[in-house]
Amino acid sequence: MSRIGKNPVSITQGVDVNIKENVITVKGKLGELSQTISNGISVKIEDATITLERASESKDHKAQHGLMRALIANMIEGVSKGWTKELELVGVGYRASNQGQKLDLALGFSHNIVLNLAPEVKVETVSEKGKNPIIKLSSFDKQLVGQVAAKIRSFRAPEPYKGKGVKFVGEVLRRKAGKSA
Repeated sequence: MSRIGKNPVSITQGVDVNIKENVITVKGKLGELSQTISNGISVKIEDATITLERASESKDHKAQHGLMRALIANMIEGVSKGWTKELELVGVGYRASNQGQKLDLALGFSHNIVLNLAPEVKVETVSEKGKNPIIKLSSFDKQLVGQVAAKIRSFRAPEPYKGKGVKFVGEVLRRKAGKSA
């Protein structure tokens, strides 16, 4: 048995789960998400728990078993609590500001980068004197938050010598020594 796949998923209070054909839909106070269930995986809802079982012991079914369980658990947590990612801009003159769903980044290029975000993602920028600017992204969809955060980070990934660039808050960078004198 898959260690992750065999664990039951508990349905939190205020979350509604429905299964129609091969699609599972999760509704909560923050939003609604749906996911297509892979072939060979069966989903059962009993009381306030969801259990997943696979059809065979094939390698593909084993992989899909754990994946589907993790996706369903992430959907339930997302519609009840939500997901957040925080990015930090390290570098002289690096700035971030937002007007609604437009994120304006000054990352040392000749022009600012303007990024239009999906309506599901809420963005907030924090700029305090003496501290690096922080971008806070939040949504009920874990995949979407991660994808937007990775896109922002890709504009100026942190470099290994001084650590300048866009990094996740709490991310430990592997630093290199410069040329020795």
